[in-house]
Amino acid sequence: MKVMLIASECAPFIKTGGLADVVGALPAALKKQGAEVSVLIPKYSRIADEYKSCMTHVADFYVNLGWRSQYVGIELIEQDGINWYFIDNEYYFKQDYVYCEGDFEAERFCFFCRAALEMMLMLHLVPDIIHLNDWQTGLIALLLNEQYRVCPEFERVKTVFTIHNLRYQGLMSPQFANELLSIGQHGLSKIEYYSHINAMKAGIVYADTVTTVSPTYAWEITTPMYGETLDGLLSSRTDGITGILNGIDRKSYNPWTDKALCCRYSKNSFTGKYKCKAALQKELGLTEDPFVPVAAVISRLTNQKGLDLVLSALPGLLDMGVQIAVLGMGDRSLEDRFGFLANSDYGRGRIAFRCEMNEPLARRFYAGADMFLMPSAFEPCGLSQMIALRYGCVPIVRETGGLADSVRPYNKFTDDGNGFSFHNYSANELYEACKTAVELYRNDNEAWKRLAARAMDTDLGWDESAKKYLELYHRIDERY
Repeated sequence: MKVMLIASECAPFIKTGGLADVVGALPAALKKQGAEVSVLIPKYSRIADEYKSCMTHVADFYVNLGWRSQYVGIELIEQDGINWYFIDNEYYFKQDYVYCEGDFEAERFCFFCRAALEMMLMLHLVPDIIHLNDWQTGLIALLLNEQYRVCPEFERVKTVFTIHNLRYQGLMSPQFANELLSIGQHGLSKIEYYSHINAMKAGIVYADTVTTVSPTYAWEITTPMYGETLDGLLSSRTDGITGILNGIDRKSYNPWTDKALCCRYSKNSFTGKYKCKAALQKELGLTEDPFVPVAAVISRLTNQKGLDLVLSALPGLLDMGVQIAVLGMGDRSLEDRFGFLANSDYGRGRIAFRCEMNEPLARRFYAGADMFLMPSAFEPCGLSQMIALRYGCVPIVRETGGLADSVRPYNKFTDDGNGFSFHNYSANELYEACKTAVELYRNDNEAWKRLAARAMDTDLGWDESAKKYLELYHRIDERY
């Protein structure tokens, strides 16, 4: 089976969030299951030169976008049996950013969607399954059904549309979108959204099947609380929404081989983790004490991630003797708040904040911290808690989305579970979950070591998820 994944970002070439990790790791797992896989993303100027130098120019042509005829260059990297394609157009992708806002953002991805379909025709690359990801690719499903089905090459093609985060939906004016893509009144009416059109809705309405990145989130988004005003539409799909939990690359995230760490360790030998903790405390200016629990936050700084709860619970956590280490960038008000606390007399030696996105440093956080805080308001899947598990950094999470699906609450009576969790979006419940964790950490070191070892042993790789995707591909392919 031939599968093409299309997305707005893909690790290691360009990454702003978890979407890139998924699109970067899933192809190899699908190939391992026997699929023939290719990937398509824009060629951003921010892609590192080490990858650009490996690209081969495959073709170039022009597509009509409104009154303009726009250049499309196709670059290719062949690696590990997978073809990674890049759509090149400097007008749309040369900027020093990945995403922006407004009409230009809408136009960039209208172009990307048109160019993707034209590329498949021009290069005879039409697959059996086109796997679309988030709003930036949603219009491909519309264009395929409204315009390209007349081409024999596309007659049997099926589409999967994966929702990674329903909050971002790609709104644009109907007139603007119709001018660019000649959608027509029938198509526009099907994706109308409060006097706009909605690219996320286009994917939901037109794709052959819709998935999301965890079973719990698949249910949550059919409810008003999490459905971002599209819950009725999602509930109306007769085939339902399939939730397939994301995985992580267990080979890349491995504390036994990770070169970013000062010392390696495994679930059977925690000596190296203790050394990583001492090194992290020293690097961050925290009081160097092996008996003080360190709780890490590695996140985009937004209130979606529950950082308002962390700030509310912070005095109680410090009173318990917990050290807090925060790594991330985002909302200026949150950056300022964590920065102020870390540099104040109140937080000195007890709170550390690094306002940056730094992959090696993030790995040192996971390896050096004892606990990982992720009390999200909503979380489609979340990869950070999975990476924390892999490094024996015990997660404390709110029971939502992929957090509920990947973290099993600790049970002291059965000595089971791989983390701690709480249900309501409440700073008090976060505090109580942390208190339970700290008490176990301090009072029963052997139980804590068993808990951390179980966390490291949690199987959150891609093999099982890839198998489920491939079964889904075959199921919809057989509908024809």
